[in-house]
Amino acid sequence: MLEESSAERRFFMSDSAMNIPRPSYLDWLIRWQDRQIIKVVSGVRRAGKSTLFALFRAHLLVKGVQPDQIIALNFEDVAFEDLLDYRRLHDHIGERLRPDRMNYIFLDEIQHVARFEKAVDSLFIKDNCDVYVTGSNAYFMSGELATLLSGRYVELKMLPLSFAEFYQALAMQGEKPRQDEAFRSYLTRSSFPYLARVPSSAGETADYLHGIYSTVLLKDVVARLRIPDVNALENVAKFLLHNIGSRISPTKIAATLKSAGKGIDTKTVDRYLRGLTDSLILYEAQRFNIKGRQYLSTLSKYYCVDAALRNILVQGADSDAGHVLENVVYLELLRRHRRVMVGETTGGGEVDFVAESDDGLQYYQVAWSATDETVLRRELAPLRQIRDNYPKFLLTMDVVFGDGDFAGIRKQNVLDWLLGK
Repeated sequence: MLEESSAERRFFMSDSAMNIPRPSYLDWLIRWQDRQIIKVVSGVRRAGKSTLFALFRAHLLVKGVQPDQIIALNFEDVAFEDLLDYRRLHDHIGERLRPDRMNYIFLDEIQHVARFEKAVDSLFIKDNCDVYVTGSNAYFMSGELATLLSGRYVELKMLPLSFAEFYQALAMQGEKPRQDEAFRSYLTRSSFPYLARVPSSAGETADYLHGIYSTVLLKDVVARLRIPDVNALENVAKFLLHNIGSRISPTKIAATLKSAGKGIDTKTVDRYLRGLTDSLILYEAQRFNIKGRQYLSTLSKYYCVDAALRNILVQGADSDAGHVLENVVYLELLRRHRRVMVGETTGGGEVDFVAESDDGLQYYQVAWSATDETVLRRELAPLRQIRDNYPKFLLTMDVVFGDGDFAGIRKQNVLDWLLGK
C-alpha cells in the first residue's frame, strides 16, 4: 500500500515527478535495492531526502513494482502522528505487508519515532521487506545508528544540489546562462533544491535560508543538547561562518569571543562545535599529515553546507570569494570521495584538500585566480613538496589553455571540474 500524501500523489502524476535529477544518489539506492540490509539516507534538512525517496518509488513503479508493495510514511506528516510509538508502527506496517511479494518500506524522518530501531530491526529480519529510512540529525543518524541498528545498515550521506545538478535544473527550466553566470547564481540562489526549482527574489531566498538555519539551530542543536544560551551558540556559529577555510580551535574561538565581550569557555565551545557539525549545517575538515599519513586532532577547518546560506548570514561575504570557492570545492569532494582532509606537507606547507578514496589519494589547491606568476608559484609550492605519485590539481576560475600541466600538477578550470568535464 503506497501511503503518500496528496502532495506526493500529485508528484507522481505530474511531469515534475522527475524534478531535479539526482543520478548519483538514485543510482546508490538502485544498487542496494532488494539486498537484505537497511538503507539509511542522512543529510541536512531540506537537502532533498524525501524527494529522493519519491524518485526511487517512481523508479520502482516503472520497473513493475505494484503500488500495494510500497509503504511510505513521513513522520513529519501529522497524519502519521499515532505511529510515533514503535509497536504501533510495527503493527501498522505488518498489517499491510504482502506475504507473496517483496515489500518496499520507506520511513522518512524516522528520528521522530521513539525506539524506532525495534520496529526497523523486526522488519529487517523478514525476507520480504526492503527497508529505507531517512533522518536529518547527524548525531542521531551517525553517532548512535551503529549501536541502534547493530551494523545492519549502509548509509548514504546526502548534500544539497551540486553545481552540475543546479546547472541542469536551470536548463530544465529553459534557462541557458553561461557557466560563470550560472555559478554566480549558484552562490546567491542556493544549492537547496526548492530554491533552484522555484524562482525567488533575493528577499524570499534569504527568508527561506534563514528559516532552515533557525530550524536546524533550534531543533537539531539547542533542543538536542539542551542549550540554555542560544545567543552564545549563535555567536559560535557566526564565528565559524565568518572564518570558513581558516584553521580553528575551540580555544581560539573562546578567546576571540571573550575579547569581544561575549564570554564563553573552551569546553562549551567544543560542545557547540560538535552540535553544529552533527546538525550538518557545518562540516569539519581535519588536518592530515601527508608524509606520516596521520590525522591531526587540532586546528581543523570548517565549511558551510551551502555557500548562499553562509553569505546571507555573514556581512562582507563578497570580499571572501576565494574561501567561498574553497567551500564549494570541499562539498564537491565530499560527494566524490570517502574522506576529505586538509593536507600538511613536510616543509610546513598546506594543501587545501586531500581526498581519499578506494583508489588512493588526490591533492587539490583552490584559488580564485592564479594568472599572476607570484600567486601561481605560491599555490603550486605545497603540491611540489609532495613526493608520491598521486594526482595533483590546481583549481581556479581562470580559463585554462592546453592541458594546463605544471610538471605533473594539472591546472583546471574549477567550473569545468565541477561539471565533470
